[in-house]
Amino acid sequence: MANQNLTNAKRAKNDEFYTQYSDIQKEIEAYLEYDSDAFRGKIVYCNCDDPFESNFFRYFVLSFRKLGLRQLITTSYRPSPVANTQLGLFGDDKTLAGPKGRPKVTANKFIVSDVGDVDGDGEFTLKDVAQQLKANRHNEWAPLAGDGEFRSDECVDLLKRSDVVVTNPPFSLFREYVRQLVDHGKRFVIIGNMNAITYKEIFPLIKENKMWLGNGFHAGNAYFYTPNARDFSSGVYDEKTGLVKFRNVCWFTNLDHGRRHQPLPLMTMEENLKYSKHKEIRNRKAYDRYDNYDAIEVPFTDSIPSDHDGVMGVPISFLDKYNPSQFDILKFRHGNDDKDLRLKDGKCPYFRILIRHKK
Repeated sequence: MANQNLTNAKRAKNDEFYTQYSDIQKEIEAYLEYDSDAFRGKIVYCNCDDPFESNFFRYFVLSFRKLGLRQLITTSYRPSPVANTQLGLFGDDKTLAGPKGRPKVTANKFIVSDVGDVDGDGEFTLKDVAQQLKANRHNEWAPLAGDGEFRSDECVDLLKRSDVVVTNPPFSLFREYVRQLVDHGKRFVIIGNMNAITYKEIFPLIKENKMWLGNGFHAGNAYFYTPNARDFSSGVYDEKTGLVKFRNVCWFTNLDHGRRHQPLPLMTMEENLKYSKHKEIRNRKAYDRYDNYDAIEVPFTDSIPSDHDGVMGVPISFLDKYNPSQFDILKFRHGNDDKDLRLKDGKCPYFRILIRHKK
């Protein structure tokens, strides 16, 4: 149901999902744990984010010095559907005047090159950022000529000067969004539908280790704020928190992190057939085989036999445990006849990835 829900949202172009600060912080810290200099000296570009509501901006501007950023660039869309409702750059501080002369219907670019305690209160906060942006000292706040769409010439020019792109892009434009990043050779940490793995434009990138899953959301549950909640029929909406829960959303990246290099613990084939927690595996004489490809069917990632030398078909959820030093990815979904992988009994398992142990 969750997969269908997000697909429905994508088709309806209900693309306004706003990421929680804690999820961004947790994800970025996974890359820093693996490489403390992952963002040092880099220009980070958030090209689907407005500082008035984006927690991506909030995280990176408040962590600017900790990360050692060279620059932070964000661009916003016009119009913004949740202006001043999630973050509110100027907050409720009456001493800070609003953005006079810069109506919110205008798409903007924000370029932060320096941060600090501007008001001298002993701490660096968003109030300092707001004052710096208003004064345009060391930092730039200017309207865009267009609507801030990531494919526009002015946004592409900003992309070209950046090093790492971090954002939650529109679900309905994910293929095109990733293609643009790859074409321009950018590092990225972005959010997408888990089913994007099955796209013909995406799977080859994963197979060739040009893109992989990130550290991930806690327990596989992603919670987003959306301004469309009242008319929003997909996901699971919580009226108390104002958040929508999805089970099939993940981070995609080409930055390395430690979990990607953790070996997957496995039992032998004999042990699986005797002791697997899955009744579909336990007490069988052998694993099922495909009729149109020389491989065994492994319906659960934790049931991959450690001692099988041949090819195995595994579910796409395997990619969340994929260690490129432990496995090779060979093919997706189709057998030798270019049709869906088919078992001897004629059944076709849902979206299998063909893998083998690394030799």
